[in-house]
Amino acid sequence: MSNIVLLVVDVQNALIDEHPYNEQRVIENIKNLIITARDNQKEVLFVRHDDGKGTELENGTHGWQIYDEVSPNGDELIIEKHYNSAFRRTGLKEYLDKKNVDTIILVGLQTEYCIDVTCKSAFDYDYKIIIPEETNTTFDNDYLSGEKLYEFYNYKIWNKRFAEVIPVEDVKRLLTMPT
Repeated sequence: MSNIVLLVVDVQNALIDEHPYNEQRVIENIKNLIITARDNQKEVLFVRHDDGKGTELENGTHGWQIYDEVSPNGDELIIEKHYNSAFRRTGLKEYLDKKNVDTIILVGLQTEYCIDVTCKSAFDYDYKIIIPEETNTTFDNDYLSGEKLYEFYNYKIWNKRFAEVIPVEDVKRLLTMPT
């Protein structure tokens, strides 16, 4: 069996306060996965983006804080990042390697930015990536709606190329399996 972690990326107040696509469903699914992981002694790792001084994601501000409904327990690791990739200059890969992790369940924001780059970086490092359906989200932009971006990345870019995009219930079953 694989050594698996749940990686929760950039579910921060400033982003949730802007109400991304499918917000409530995504938050509920992430919360349920966190509970299932914790109940089954699977590690939950959090990634928090610091966009720099004067931004909505400035270190120490309300917007930078991890959203309360999915916040870490006191003993859960928070990886701080300054780039779209959760791996770039963060120590995440070294940490995962030390723990012999081979499978990452990837959830969070934003689909076309930090989730996409983190997914592809993890793929380049030979991790198996699982993306539960309706656990990542983003916003409308000048070209596509948040819904279209979600569908495009999950089902045209990632699934069966860089990751497995599978139903949340299937992921919950994976989390209940012994390591």
